Amino acid sequence: MQFSAPLKHNSKRMMLLGSGELGKEVAIEAQRLGLEVIAVDRYEHAPAHMVAHRFHVVNMQDSEAILEIIRHEKPDFILPEIEAISIDALFKAEAEGFHVIPNAEAVNKTMNRKNIRRFAAEELGVKTGAYRFVSTYEALCSAAEELGFPCVIKPVMSSSGHGQSVAKSVDELAASWEIAKEARGDASELIVEAFIKFDYEITLLTVRNETETVFCEPIGHIQRDGDYVFSWQPMQMSTLAKERAQAMAKQVTDGLGGRGLFGVEMFVCGDEVYFSELSPRPHDTGMVTLITQSQSEFALHVRAVLGLPLDFTFYGSGASAAFKSEVDSHAPVIEVDESLFGAESYVRVFSKPESHKGRRMAVVLVYDEVARALEKAKGLITKIKDVV
Repeated sequence: MQFSAPLKHNSKRMMLLGSGELGKEVAIEAQRLGLEVIAVDRYEHAPAHMVAHRFHVVNMQDSEAILEIIRHEKPDFILPEIEAISIDALFKAEAEGFHVIPNAEAVNKTMNRKNIRRFAAEELGVKTGAYRFVSTYEALCSAAEELGFPCVIKPVMSSSGHGQSVAKSVDELAASWEIAKEARGDASELIVEAFIKFDYEITLLTVRNETETVFCEPIGHIQRDGDYVFSWQPMQMSTLAKERAQAMAKQVTDGLGGRGLFGVEMFVCGDEVYFSELSPRPHDTGMVTLITQSQSEFALHVRAVLGLPLDFTFYGSGASAAFKSEVDSHAPVIEVDESLFGAESYVRVFSKPESHKGRRMAVVLVYDEVARALEKAKGLITKIKDVV
């Protein structure tokens, strides 16, 4: 394995393990504060590779290969930005004195739905829906019968909704079993969840720097096949529901510890709040903060990592819409209409080196009252096209 020479200055070094569109924004914010950024991912020319000082391409499940890069680069901070990564490498790096964000054990708990659900529900006593873990089709059928239909079926390890489905009857379980095998991570075990009849679901961005915890305004979102397509901020909640959501998010993030921004996903039914999942990093639904806040989720993540104050101003409501490709291409081209560049809207193209049907390639952001912003975002997203 070959390495380029480090830059010869005394800035702090931040290493991103995972270099997608969220990592790209983190890299930009880190560079704005003078950090040296090294981006690592499984494929060349990942979005964050294009803006980092240096990048590496490696099998993200190869513990020794990742450790070799860490030992060579000697980063001050290691930021895991994806779920499908060698946790063994993070524990070993931490044991060698490297600073993993938020910490290796927190990443271990949150990268696996089994770990985080048991931690939240069984250790912390946080309210969740009923669930079972299964590793065979027969066990899936038994769990679904016990929990009732509809039920949600997910691999314990995956990202961006891969492998997730809702089975509405026993006749759909076989299809859900096959869908689960599409997961990017580990599909050898599944979580089966009782369907919560929620009014809406939110992401509560929770930021901690070991001296304070702050919350962004709750973000509402719409998912398709387990992956975000629209988000808006703020999501209107009752005062009691919002207080309960913040208390729950603080309880879970305090339990995990460390620094950084956490995307805490919850279901809300009236004033009742149920914990769903958590990402110890910026969240895809949180891209809306690029237009609604003085400090986006990415800027807040970097500030928290550095132990800086977490003050920010919420400018006002807005919405985001994800553009997903309809084509498979090794040299994707995105055509963007001029109408996207208004006084209160813009587009961010991720510049991914390959596209495939359903892959997120860009996002539209709109600043306006929530209902209008969401309507505009849904209209503007149709102005982006794949060029075949």
